[in-house]
Amino acid sequence: MNNPVAGPAPSSQTVEPLSPLARIDYDLVKAHALAAVITLFLSGVAGLLVALKLTLPDLLGSHAALTWGRLRYDHTQGIFFGWLGNAFFACCYHMVPRLADRPILSRKLGWAIFFLWNLGVLLPGWLLVSLGLDNPWLAIQSIEWAEFPMAIDVLVVIGLLLVCAQFAGPFLLKRQQGGLYISAWYLIGGAIFSLLAYPMGNFVPVFVPGAQGAAFSGLWIHDAVGLFVTPFVLAIAYYIIPAATNRPIYSHFLSMIGFWFLFFFYPLNGTHHYVYSAIPMDAQKAAIIASVYLGMDVILVVFNQLMSLRGQSAKVASDVPLRFVWTGIVMYLIVSLQGAFQALMPVNKLTHFSDWVIAHSHLAMLGFATFVAAGGIAHAWQRMPNARYDAAAMNWAYWLITTGLLLMFITLTAGGLVQAHLWESPAPWMDSVRASLTYWWIRDLSALPLLLGFIAFYLGLTTGPRNHSPVVLTAPVTQSNFAGA
Repeated sequence: MNNPVAGPAPSSQTVEPLSPLARIDYDLVKAHALAAVITLFLSGVAGLLVALKLTLPDLLGSHAALTWGRLRYDHTQGIFFGWLGNAFFACCYHMVPRLADRPILSRKLGWAIFFLWNLGVLLPGWLLVSLGLDNPWLAIQSIEWAEFPMAIDVLVVIGLLLVCAQFAGPFLLKRQQGGLYISAWYLIGGAIFSLLAYPMGNFVPVFVPGAQGAAFSGLWIHDAVGLFVTPFVLAIAYYIIPAATNRPIYSHFLSMIGFWFLFFFYPLNGTHHYVYSAIPMDAQKAAIIASVYLGMDVILVVFNQLMSLRGQSAKVASDVPLRFVWTGIVMYLIVSLQGAFQALMPVNKLTHFSDWVIAHSHLAMLGFATFVAAGGIAHAWQRMPNARYDAAAMNWAYWLITTGLLLMFITLTAGGLVQAHLWESPAPWMDSVRASLTYWWIRDLSALPLLLGFIAFYLGLTTGPRNHSPVVLTAPVTQSNFAGA
């Protein structure tokens, strides 16, 4: 990659003069970032209500829109589309022009994506979930991670197609001398594979009944995380680590191994949600094997990223966005190894349907994905001309969210093991419900630091002194030669 890089080059390399940055559309960064944080808080409130209805079943009455199931859809789809989708796009508007050395495809297309994603997908999706209509195209889908009606799914596919053009287009339109940096690989892969996987998981199960449709649904449950969330999160992490430390990543070769392992093995993982089901046992075993291989892949990726931060403990401690990213990387290792372990048939038999799984999913989406995405937004915000940034509020956000997440994860993991033990015993099922109440109340309390952390994060972006310094070049430092590019 021969375009200029930030920071001092190693003494063994020739220092080239800096050239001007490609145009950055900071207003699109700002719009998506604020929409992301606002929907994060709203989705968090929906999650709190879902949790409270387990301990206070009569809370909010019996109106259909306020039942446990529909509020859960508001929570999960809000996190997926509202928080993570907007956060990824905000970071892409910051990263892509620096990585491709040219502007995004179109500013007008950027605003079309913003309004389509938020006013065409998220808000109408929430509304239709609340209304619970009977029309096949407007009705709630009883498919995990695909609850929005099919009419909304059509708009999502259009949105993903536009996202591919907007963020993959700049790399395809300009020949990259020396190869692509690893973040660009993940951005392109995430955009393209999400466009392919989304229709499979949201349309096929509707028209293919029974176990076959469930198999496609199971694939999407993991593809939503592995082919949309994970590639964009890793792109952000691989971008921020060298940009914040002014050092190249430890190994571009290892980063490429991690990339190809992810896209080869992750699509097979979803079937491990149906261990001991009617789906052919060969498919179940393939999913288990793929899950174990993916755990090995994550070890390589996390090793590469943490080695890139070797000797940078003081920088991680002082740079809050980088600390968010570092914490997300560590949680990525924990949740992925837990997932590989959980996919094994004896463990799956014990923990399936228990709160252990809920703890696992929150560590993935709130721990790994949210921490890295939050670090990406804060990193970009610090470098946005005339933007406010409150470092103290951002530091409070980090500690509050970390406290709430760990309290929730540990509590639900312990509660899940208690449930699993009681289900294995001759005890009546209601005994497991009674035993779970204490853990559920603690989970309810964990929402307090989480919601306060989301508010603090919003204040970190909207209060504090304005950035009046000139825009600096913050493309990641890269090696002069790209192995495997």
